[in-house]
Amino acid sequence: MMRDSAAVQDMDDEEQIHPGQRRPRSSSESTPLLGAPSHLTRLEPLPSYTVAAAAATTDMENGDGTSNKKTFLVPPQREQQASNYSTLPFFSKSSSSENSNFLKSPIMGRNMKRNSSKDENNKSCHPGNVLVYLVYALVNVIIAVPGLYGYAAVIFNHSVFQPHMNALAKLVIFSSLVHQLGFLLFSSLDFAIGTVQDAGLIFLSSMSNVIANRMLEDNETDTAIVSTTLVLLSAGTALLGLCLFAIGKFQLANAVAYLPMPVIGGYLAFIGYFCIQAGVALCISTPLISFFDWKYLFQGDNFLLALPGLLAALVLTLVSRLSKNDAILPLCMVTIPALFYLVIFGFLGWDMDQARDAGWVGQVAPPTPIQDVVALIDFSLVRWDLVGEIMWTWAGMVFVVSFASCLDVAAISMDMGEALDTNRELATVGICNFMSGLTFGFTGSYIFSQTIFTFRTGVHSRWIGTFIMAIYLYFVISPMNLLQISPLFFLGSTLIFIGYDLVFEWLYEIRLRILWSEYATIWGTFVAIQIVGVDAGILIGVLFCIVEHVVANAQATSVHQVRKRSRAIWSKDEYQFLHDRAYNTTSPKIVTMEIVGPVFFGSSLSLLDRLREEVALTANESSEPKNVQASPHTSSFLLTKDKRPSFFRQPPPSMAPTRPPKFCVLDLTQVSNMDASAARSCFLQFSKLCQKKGMTVCATGATPRIEWMLRSHEAAYETREEEEKVKATLQASNNNSSLSAESATDKMLLFFTVQEALEFCEATLIHQFHINPNKSSDPSLLLAVEIENDGKLSSVFAKFLGSLPEEAEQLKGFDTQRYHDEVEFNAGEKVVSKESRPESLYVVLSGAVASGVVRSQRVYKHKQRIVSGAGLVENSSFSNLVDICAGGDGTQDSPPVIATLWPVGGVFGYSDLLLDRPRTFTAFATKNETKVARITRSNLNLLQQEDPALNALLHRVLLKASVFDLANCTCDDV
Repeated sequence: MMRDSAAVQDMDDEEQIHPGQRRPRSSSESTPLLGAPSHLTRLEPLPSYTVAAAAATTDMENGDGTSNKKTFLVPPQREQQASNYSTLPFFSKSSSSENSNFLKSPIMGRNMKRNSSKDENNKSCHPGNVLVYLVYALVNVIIAVPGLYGYAAVIFNHSVFQPHMNALAKLVIFSSLVHQLGFLLFSSLDFAIGTVQDAGLIFLSSMSNVIANRMLEDNETDTAIVSTTLVLLSAGTALLGLCLFAIGKFQLANAVAYLPMPVIGGYLAFIGYFCIQAGVALCISTPLISFFDWKYLFQGDNFLLALPGLLAALVLTLVSRLSKNDAILPLCMVTIPALFYLVIFGFLGWDMDQARDAGWVGQVAPPTPIQDVVALIDFSLVRWDLVGEIMWTWAGMVFVVSFASCLDVAAISMDMGEALDTNRELATVGICNFMSGLTFGFTGSYIFSQTIFTFRTGVHSRWIGTFIMAIYLYFVISPMNLLQISPLFFLGSTLIFIGYDLVFEWLYEIRLRILWSEYATIWGTFVAIQIVGVDAGILIGVLFCIVEHVVANAQATSVHQVRKRSRAIWSKDEYQFLHDRAYNTTSPKIVTMEIVGPVFFGSSLSLLDRLREEVALTANESSEPKNVQASPHTSSFLLTKDKRPSFFRQPPPSMAPTRPPKFCVLDLTQVSNMDASAARSCFLQFSKLCQKKGMTVCATGATPRIEWMLRSHEAAYETREEEEKVKATLQASNNNSSLSAESATDKMLLFFTVQEALEFCEATLIHQFHINPNKSSDPSLLLAVEIENDGKLSSVFAKFLGSLPEEAEQLKGFDTQRYHDEVEFNAGEKVVSKESRPESLYVVLSGAVASGVVRSQRVYKHKQRIVSGAGLVENSSFSNLVDICAGGDGTQDSPPVIATLWPVGGVFGYSDLLLDRPRTFTAFATKNETKVARITRSNLNLLQQEDPALNALLHRVLLKASVFDLANCTCDDV
């Protein structure tokens, strides 16, 4: 359970809790989490961290005695969501101060207060304490040792190893002893339990079979085969340990998550199947290697010998999943062989020889002292040339073992309610594997079910691990052969139990928590491993995930038309023209579309088709139905191409125009990435199609990488200078033909924001269609011409409101600057800061001001390195306005992308001022000599007192500005 540092100190100073007892939870402690069932190597899904997760803080003591506070999240409940496997929320939790104590030995001087305080409470000198430690150590050994014998049967399942199985099983137990020693010395957890683990079994088995088969083909002796296998497997384990240590040391645990969870799930399901197969083989004393070897199960009395193992494993599985008492599972594991001996000796009256003759107990073998285990290895017989044949299998083992170890650490952390440093613990696992490899051992990791079991006992002492090592050592040095006194079905049932659990979890239970495509990948990987082997099967599983990812991303790309207008101030006549012609609902001259998601080869063609539909490039030349030749074999409904929708097939609502517009504005703000295929097959082709219909395409909000991609593939002009000349030519054109190809361009015009592009389109249309205010009889339009460029606040407001001369004269009350002051900024200088207290609103008098929003920060980061095939690209020509803004003061809170651009007449900052809330955005000047009018809160109060009529006009301005803002909002902006 989670405790803060004060709670730990209180317990250490005041409470004397007997080891084995649970300390009553104080009010300051968080609710203990439900733990995973305490059975062997069960990999539980990680918790989903929600907004409701509670934050807690612990003091982590550094090596210099200072305290480092560490904050983490505790899940309020254990939501089992499979997507959390690939994210691993406990990665990279360490701070710089923790790195300085990296892998500091807990024995030589632990760096956690809870460790040292626990050691003080659990003084080993008391005889009662020693007894408690020994009891919990025995429980852990009872759970582990039968499985370790099964693991030996899995790793060395080839027939050439069977005469040496007792010695090889002892070597596996000794390897577990070394793993436990490593965790005892280096783990941050006093209650850590580690042994040889199931994650690497299949790889070790595959490598041992490759070595054995190859050497048998070369007529090598059994001694040479065993020596070569042990040396190469242990060398691979040591190298794996170095890799894990490097991953943890250099904080690279996140890289492990690149192996997709469904692939790991398929592999773990295969481990489960393999454990069932190996357990049955142990029950019937017959090797089962291939799928077709299952036929031996139905020969003679083999099925009768295997049935008790299959049923006992089922009982263990049900107990581990349904029981809430951690002691019931080890009790069952003791009861099963006890019942066997009771039936054999008490009811049947057999002796051990009769049971052995019937196949229930292993055959008698000569004692295997420790020197015989050492004698298995002869370096002079090792075939080092076989390293190349097992290299790829070893590489796959590194990824799988590291991933499984991270899952174990995360499961332990989740059950404890404390955030563990995954990188540190992964490095600890690496050290343990390195030590195991140097002593001719095998891969292992935390056994999280036993670690959690020991944690829940409340006895957090390293003496438990010490006693476990002592018992393991007894099994190694004792000449006793466990296989000839233990019922074989019981040893096999421990493996079958693990297999049941893994198969049930990963082939059936997981279906409720993942997408169908991921579930199909798990089954595909599982079947592929069965057919083509572990290495190729995992590779096929990764390919499945890549295809699924491409398809999912292609479906995630969307385009939809939005109703937006620029923030520019136009006269009444111009505004009416834009309303009637430019933004006409049936045949608009300007169409704006938002594109969301990645645009790449998988989605480019479908996106092009959708864009063509949205701008009516796929419409029929005539809307009149065209008759086709009737046929006796067709119904009357098929006599025309005008197929009207029936009651059962209603056409989807569409905002597409009936005729191609004059301008198409593409908002690329939410496009996270674009490849060369999309730039050429979608955007370049779309621009050329639009040019043939007299349509100009404008693109906005492109990141530097996307902008470079468009310019490089001629979808946009190569340089900004060339592009600005084209823009000026279009605006100067007097051609008022709405579909003239000569007035359009075959390349996209790039703009920073949607408002900037819309203002360009509106101004171009107004100029090309000769909207001349001087020819109008409305006196307000004459006023708009006269005051257009004088840069006064009264003029800006008059044009913004479309005021008549009398109202414009009244607005000149602002010219005295009694109710505002004017401030000038250069490009990049900050006008307002996010989270600052609002004291004023602003009106742009000259230049322009830009801001960014949180939505854009979530979509992408603008600082993207552009690396082509020729190397790093200098992106000075492919920069967003944010590069200008970020140059102001270099602060890290600069907006990542320009989302709003206020030209002359733009009003901003009033919402935060009126609501009296901290600023929700940061705004920068984008041009030199940008001038803004600043109206403070005191100015507003003074205006209300001295000139209510002028105050009413100001509120009309704010109301109209609010309407413009709402009209340009999409759901993402709200």
